[in-house]
Amino acid sequence: MKNLILPGAIASLLVAFVLCGQADEAKKEKETIIEVMEKSPEQPKAPVRKTEEEWKKELTPEQYRILREDGTERANGKVYEEFKKQGAGTYYCAGCNAELFTSNEKFDSHCGWPSFYDPAKAKNVKYETDYLLGYARTEVSCKICEGHLGHVFEGEGFETPTDKRYCINGTVLKFVPAEKEAPKQEKAE
Repeated sequence: MKNLILPGAIASLLVAFVLCGQADEAKKEKETIIEVMEKSPEQPKAPVRKTEEEWKKELTPEQYRILREDGTERANGKVYEEFKKQGAGTYYCAGCNAELFTSNEKFDSHCGWPSFYDPAKAKNVKYETDYLLGYARTEVSCKICEGHLGHVFEGEGFETPTDKRYCINGTVLKFVPAEKEAPKQEKAE
């Protein structure tokens, strides 16, 4: 009887391991896409401050790594491919819902990350110089929650109105597609 219980227990553990792995893969998949929302979120009226534990509960591990630990997502990944396919709309901070960019300022710089030439709501973006790579770069953060978004580069020769490239981690953006205009009704004669 003991010999039958052991193989059954091992089989149960293997099934649980496989199912757990599938759940982890589904969670990883969610971490590598820009969240698409149906409507614009309510804008924060004050700075958003939370403990690290609160941030960890609310953000995916990848969002936490980027927003709270100044991380960077993989270049040319699923997020970038998805970003290139998104049409008109607005991009919000995944940490606090502050409006950051719109598709009007979006362009494909072929750098492997979402690019904009100007923030839509400049009041929600702040800049700091960082030297993490051994030279000065301009870091772009959300002014409302102080989450790291990416970097801005100037003078690269892009034919945009500002000659700036806001190189932003798409994982920390929420996208709300522009509402389609209501069809115009013809006047009855």
